Amino acid sequence: MFAVLCGALLMLAFEPGAIAEQKFQYAIKEFSVPLDHFSFLSNESFNIRYLYNDSYVDKANTQSPIFFYTGNEGDIEWFAQNSGFVWELAAKQRALVVFAEHRYYGKSLPFGGDTFNTSKPEHLAYFTVEQTLEDYALLITFLRNGQQLPVVAFGGSYGGMLAAWFRMKYPHIVIGALAASAPILQFPGLTPCDIFEKITTSVFETAYNANCSANIGKSWKAFESLAATDAGKKRLGDMFHLCDPIKNGDDLNKFMDYLEDVYGNLAMVNYPYNSSFLAPLPAYPVRQFCYYLKDLQPNDTELLASMASALAVYTNYTGASKCVDYKDSNSGANYDSYGWDIQTCNQMVMPFCANNSDTMYRTSTWDLKKYTEKCYTKFHLTPKPYDILLRYGGRNLEAASNIIFSNGLLDPWSGGGVLRAPNNQVHVIILPEGAHHLDLRQSHPSDPASVMDARKKEAAIIQQWIQDF
Repeated sequence: MFAVLCGALLMLAFEPGAIAEQKFQYAIKEFSVPLDHFSFLSNESFNIRYLYNDSYVDKANTQSPIFFYTGNEGDIEWFAQNSGFVWELAAKQRALVVFAEHRYYGKSLPFGGDTFNTSKPEHLAYFTVEQTLEDYALLITFLRNGQQLPVVAFGGSYGGMLAAWFRMKYPHIVIGALAASAPILQFPGLTPCDIFEKITTSVFETAYNANCSANIGKSWKAFESLAATDAGKKRLGDMFHLCDPIKNGDDLNKFMDYLEDVYGNLAMVNYPYNSSFLAPLPAYPVRQFCYYLKDLQPNDTELLASMASALAVYTNYTGASKCVDYKDSNSGANYDSYGWDIQTCNQMVMPFCANNSDTMYRTSTWDLKKYTEKCYTKFHLTPKPYDILLRYGGRNLEAASNIIFSNGLLDPWSGGGVLRAPNNQVHVIILPEGAHHLDLRQSHPSDPASVMDARKKEAAIIQQWIQDF
């Protein structure tokens, strides 16, 4: 009975685009900010982009709220189109909507096409959380134009971290923040380094049956075995439709790294409807992926053939992809993994590790010394693993107020999220059926009850903040 039902769901889910996602409208504007907010040595400036929509504003209300999205690691238009809750709530609260682009991302590049010139590592000196938050503080001050207006910060994932930190650092500018799926505790000494991999494994175990994660765990040796010969390497490339052939051990490691990234991405966007946030995907993509791995495979050949079919759920759901570009993690994406790599080699040091005996991942350890050497070789940057903890308190959030931390328990990043409120002014909302910041997305008929309930609670809290203002 269960297999028949899941088979029916599979067929339905593979029909692309049952419900079209709404496209939100805005004007694209630019705002000049100092290159360096904290030094008197330079008067240089550059422009950051922001998206602006005042169509919901009640022109008769002189204190209309501002809903301000703290942009994260990519083109700001991408986040605007995937944060429908902000728009829906703005329509009800008659708010001005602003989505601000993060410096060094999208088109907000301080040195233009020369921003990431590896021969000029000094260009990266202004790529910090603090510089970004100061950009946002200046932009809001400009938008308020001398008026005292209630400003609520919104953000998801890294943007959610920024929204929370923005409220902590600038409580006189933003009256509150919704930090959706914000892993502000995913830092050294706060959270076990294997929590992301354990949650992801659990998601894959329960998506169809435990055979799925077991097959993935067995696949690593199968890949290594097949790639041991030149003929095997060619076969692997043909089987998985790789853009670049696997020629050596380094290529094989890059391919397996890519697979591990895909598994995390699938768990993050395991939404109950078709979506295109990280890639064009069917509803419940982990379930669709695991459909091909529901049976324990008797040998390496059948296992890898099943793996290739499963991977196509992520890499070629629409059938438009000609090959899998495993060497370019930015391929076809709107987020900027290169920029994020730079940040993780500076302040955003998040340890990751895994054990193949209790996760589906390859065994790996966290080694700060090796990590530091890699960062310096690539970017001439030395990681500061405790910088964020010093600046924003880590688990010491007793002084924080007016922040909503929402986390879906199906989201691998929830392991680094705030799951217990430190006081009665910080709200924690748990979504048992939620993937990565699902509550921040546009309402959909397929939303689980816990997600709809979370949005109602969030709306009520934000409305109270505005009324208290």
